[in-house]
Amino acid sequence: MKPLNRDSQALRELSDGLLRPRAEISPKYFYDLLGSRLFDAITALEEYYPTRTEAAIVDSVAAEIARAVPAQALFIDLGAGNCAKAERLFPRLRPDGYLAVDISDEFLFEALQGLGQRHPELPSRALALDFSARFELTPDASAWLSQCGLENRPRVVFYPGSSIGNFAPHAALELLQQARAVCVAGGQGGGILIGVDRVKSRGVLESAYDDALGVTAAFNRNLLRHLNRILETNFHLPDWQHVSFYNESESRIEMHLESQCEQIVRWPAAERAFRAGERIHTENSYKWQPEDFAALLMRAGFTPRQHWTDADQWFSVFWASA
Repeated sequence: MKPLNRDSQALRELSDGLLRPRAEISPKYFYDLLGSRLFDAITALEEYYPTRTEAAIVDSVAAEIARAVPAQALFIDLGAGNCAKAERLFPRLRPDGYLAVDISDEFLFEALQGLGQRHPELPSRALALDFSARFELTPDASAWLSQCGLENRPRVVFYPGSSIGNFAPHAALELLQQARAVCVAGGQGGGILIGVDRVKSRGVLESAYDDALGVTAAFNRNLLRHLNRILETNFHLPDWQHVSFYNESESRIEMHLESQCEQIVRWPAAERAFRAGERIHTENSYKWQPEDFAALLMRAGFTPRQHWTDADQWFSVFWASA
């Protein structure tokens, strides 16, 4: 399979993003092998509450989740990363198959190798896919389902970590509609188990995306190293500073890279002059009120069945049937 981040469509997308009046790059390009490992490190930081808060919710209501989610299902893990979040649910949910979906093909295949050693009885498959463009099962994935006798099992789409927040509301709706279509194609009983970060104080939000150790800053700047490799740009990483802040009117954290000097960035297709203080927008992370997210699920065709949260009401986990 040709690596997604080197195809011609991706190169055009990156070039077009750098040439916009306000330069921007999709956050999906964070996740080369090093970027994926840096994000794993972020999830262990004291400031970064979403991962541990979601894990605590799931652990505390695991029995309720098991009663709500169909057993012996096909478990489809969106943005699977190291597969750890899905794996911790296996003993309770007892899926009959596991499909791990992620854009970072190297990291994903590495994670699946370890998972296969720990769970040799569970049919598992990696699907390297840019589901931010469109989420649907490829012919190869569908053929694998048939080979394993999983084509008519209930499909549970698992999308943890509040990654849905990387999508603007209209794009989040589109992704959820595509997720529902994938669920429905497997027959009755399927649905989505999804983690959603909630609106909270500016201080808590901003420190989560600008940690004291600078791991998030390294994660953000690694995007430029990734671009140097795949787009053949000449970014000099020390000339760029990580910037993040909470945009209250849009209910989202924004991450940017800010040029520290006047400079010209070149690549084979074009070049772009950046002024000192000019920024490249690299990520949004939208925060939701639970009633608004439930309404979004319903607009996508899902029926919200269960909603769990923590004592501080910082994070929500939804189960919605398709």
